[in-house]
Amino acid sequence: MTITLNSRADFTLENFKQVAWVGEAVELSAAAKNTIANARDAFMALIERPDITIYGVNTGYGGRAKMRLDEAGRKAQAAQPTHHRATSWGDALPDRVTRGIVFARLANFIEGHAAVSPPIAQAVVDMLSGQAMPYVPARGQGGAGEILSLSHVFLQSAAHWPLAEKDMLALVNGSPAATALIADAALSTQARLLLAVEIFALAAEAFNTPHGHFAEELEGCWNNPHDAWALSQLRHLMQGGSEPRRPYQAPVSIRILPRILGQARRAAQTAQEVAQQSLSAITDNPVVFPPGQQLGTEPVVSTGGYHNMQAAAALDGLVCAYTNLAVLCGRIAAKLQDSAVSLLPQLLGYEQGQTYLGCIPMAIVGYEEEMRMLASPTLLPGSESGGFGQDDVASPVFLAWQKHDRSSLLFEQCLASLAAVALRALKVTGRTVPVNLQALAHEIETCFPDDVTDRAMGFDIARLALAFRERIYNVKPEGND
Repeated sequence: MTITLNSRADFTLENFKQVAWVGEAVELSAAAKNTIANARDAFMALIERPDITIYGVNTGYGGRAKMRLDEAGRKAQAAQPTHHRATSWGDALPDRVTRGIVFARLANFIEGHAAVSPPIAQAVVDMLSGQAMPYVPARGQGGAGEILSLSHVFLQSAAHWPLAEKDMLALVNGSPAATALIADAALSTQARLLLAVEIFALAAEAFNTPHGHFAEELEGCWNNPHDAWALSQLRHLMQGGSEPRRPYQAPVSIRILPRILGQARRAAQTAQEVAQQSLSAITDNPVVFPPGQQLGTEPVVSTGGYHNMQAAAALDGLVCAYTNLAVLCGRIAAKLQDSAVSLLPQLLGYEQGQTYLGCIPMAIVGYEEEMRMLASPTLLPGSESGGFGQDDVASPVFLAWQKHDRSSLLFEQCLASLAAVALRALKVTGRTVPVNLQALAHEIETCFPDDVTDRAMGFDIARLALAFRERIYNVKPEGND
């Protein structure tokens, strides 16, 4: 299915998913093409006015911004190659993220605010029609905006495009990379959080947790919609669990599950809100106001919209949420194996002839501590941007995304580790897995058979974590080992 773009209202998180993750193509509606063409015509007339100064169009770039260009100079600058901007290198972004950047780039075009030439707008659309995505490094992105990353996205193709005034700026200015990074994280968090709730519900059921810990009455007591969601999810997943229940309260790590899951959901919702706002935002520099849309006296405005700090902060919030949940993974995995606390039979494997699970919480500590190092605020870089002149503050969003990307992988390792312990704990009691958790139990058993003692179980847990990642992204993971 090809997605038709009419206006910025079509840049939704769902359309992003279809284009970036599923691989759908896009097309511009006839009305959108007409808007882009009219805006371009108006812009070309505007730059002929001697009283208008437009950065990078009738002035030079960067340190040459104070240099006024005549018509010949404008055209010569527009046609100049700018490959010197693609200076970063390192691990590549997944293709889904690069597709997301290309999709997000079109938001500046669709209503004329980039004043891009119609053939260039169509060329960007065509990049999403099944062709291979360019290599874009995730690291080394320390520029004041996103010129380094966007140069990798567009320069190879743009070398064959008929670039005119402002077209190159329309390609490499703005913040479509930040938009794609937060949108990608928001989508993965939706699926990752649902998986986490399932695994924690399985662990709580294995603990024979009293139903009162997740009682519906607590929703009104706590007065928090995200906590209420977590309480409801846990009750639903544990519905039909065996009776009688544990005679007294479970440890803190079990009782606070709804509140920690609730905070994670709040972080996930914030990421979704920032992603949606960013997808339909105009972040070009300079921004051109097409006829009829000018709000003040300036038809063209230089802007800092390419600096999306909200995306970085939202990514940090997700990392913190994952880290808190990873702590609970380790505590619960250990407490399930302590019969004095869990009131369950010993799970260590000595008596049952099964694999020894006692070291699994130790592995979780390793993952958790690495996540803790990543769970720090991503602030504006303290050193001056490596650019010249005005480029004195770098954008931190790629740094925040890298922390999210790594911590999400580590969190999945923690979830897989807890899942293996939780299913063993439930099985040794002879109790039945609740019907809403049986699909998860089957997935765990497939990857972690738990039937022999002479196997390094880390490989089985890794296989389970990989299955979880494939479920989250519904695609084979890229660039992770």
